[in-house]
Amino acid sequence: MQTLDTFDWICISIYFLVLLGIAFWVIKKKQNNTEDYFLAGRNVGWFVVGASIFASNIGSEHVVGLAGAGAGNKLPMLIYEIQAWVVLILGWVFLPFYARSGVFTMPEFLEKRFDSRSRWILSIFSIVAYVLTKISVTIYAGGVVVSALLGIDFWTGALSTVILTGIYTVLGGMRAVVYTETLQAIILVIGAAILTIIGLDKVGGWESMSETVTPEYLNMWRSASDPDFPWPTLLITSTIVGVWYWCTDQYIVQRTLTAKNIKEGRRGTIFGALLKLLPVFLFLIPGVIALALKMRGELEWETPDQAFPVLMSNLLPSGLRGLVAAGLLAALMSSLASVFNSCSTLFTVDIYKKLRPNTPEKKLVRTGQIATMIVVIIGIIWIPIMANISGVLYEYLQSVQSYIAPPITAVFLLGIFHKRINAQGAFVTLVVGFLVGAFRIVLEIVKGSLNPDGIWFMLGDMNFLTFSAWFFLFCVVLIIGVSLTTKQSAPEKVLNLTFGTITEEEKQKNKTSYNWVDISISILILLVVVGVMMFFNGK
Repeated sequence: MQTLDTFDWICISIYFLVLLGIAFWVIKKKQNNTEDYFLAGRNVGWFVVGASIFASNIGSEHVVGLAGAGAGNKLPMLIYEIQAWVVLILGWVFLPFYARSGVFTMPEFLEKRFDSRSRWILSIFSIVAYVLTKISVTIYAGGVVVSALLGIDFWTGALSTVILTGIYTVLGGMRAVVYTETLQAIILVIGAAILTIIGLDKVGGWESMSETVTPEYLNMWRSASDPDFPWPTLLITSTIVGVWYWCTDQYIVQRTLTAKNIKEGRRGTIFGALLKLLPVFLFLIPGVIALALKMRGELEWETPDQAFPVLMSNLLPSGLRGLVAAGLLAALMSSLASVFNSCSTLFTVDIYKKLRPNTPEKKLVRTGQIATMIVVIIGIIWIPIMANISGVLYEYLQSVQSYIAPPITAVFLLGIFHKRINAQGAFVTLVVGFLVGAFRIVLEIVKGSLNPDGIWFMLGDMNFLTFSAWFFLFCVVLIIGVSLTTKQSAPEKVLNLTFGTITEEEKQKNKTSYNWVDISISILILLVVVGVMMFFNGK
């Protein structure tokens, strides 16, 4: 790998100066209350909402891990990256319910729809999930990227990035996060696009690359009996995880709640969905390019997760290398900033404020800042344990998310689609789901010491996609069964919070929040998603 030179460092320095300028401008604005600190005063436009959704989603684990999936014969993982259609579901289906209820957090919405027990469970569930997936994976990937780019050791790279990001997130709150993410999204897209174009040129174009890796390699649809990625459960599980992540997870939804109104929020999700079409071309294809060059003996790397940084350092000229390096750092920092802010929001609004309802607003903001620091420390401690679960970083993330998503997706989906689903059904499903998911993670870690013929080994060794699909069906049956055998919710409890209980006045309000342009762009996005699915068929 080539090290960065003077021009590269100039590019990186300019990026950091602009970033710090934005952060300083935001920090100077007073954060008088929780709405200011956690939701940027609910006054953000669609462009910033969409860019923030994209930048929050695309972290180092995507850049490193998705390229690693492309380089490591895991192309079916691509299905998680063409979920622009699920982002549209957030704007068209879920957002109106969240906006009408006036909530700060997803657990708070569950309390309005069900009861406080569900709120408690989801708050704790979400914070644990952030530590298991987002924080540790992002820090780990960030350490890999920063050490590869800057030539420093892994822990120095990881910790310095965490500390820098933590400072502006703690001081500036949500407004600092969304505005810095807009800059980071722009740099990331430009940098990765340049690398993809130069990479394709170096490899001799798409057809030459396809011939080197063989067309079958570019098939995202494996047979139903494939041991790693059987297509039926891949399709089902990726959708379950997608609905959880894009439509019910605080990390993403919080960005839409910062919007001025439903119209701006929905347009933000449409813009976010449009940007979400890009990762396939910007991150996965460079991984395949790196593999093709390795097969020809023109590039060398040890593990698939190194494919993107090695390709970048060897192919790009001076200056451009610095721009893409800045893009990678931007991806890392935007994801970290998002998860820090979401964790502090969940802890402060859903746990601390619930226990101490009369706490002054300024103390709540300070509590959120302290919570951020604690979550970062826990995430760093988890990194060494993470290495035992799965070989490739991106696959690790998807496998753990596949155990977290089913109960939450079942509760939210059925909760807004059917008024008969009640608090008892939601509570039981979340508790049982949390225990089953945790049990599966433990079984996966210790399966080497279990009897290969026993049921526990079978459950721990079952393909994670297949396990998740059956797990979701179990959660759906459980929530329906418990709800139908217990008392129905009072009509006022579900008013405007399910499709069957929306008033005529709210229906009219929703109709005025979109026009033919919003509908047309949404349909175009759906057509592109179908096109990508058909294109990667190995022919």
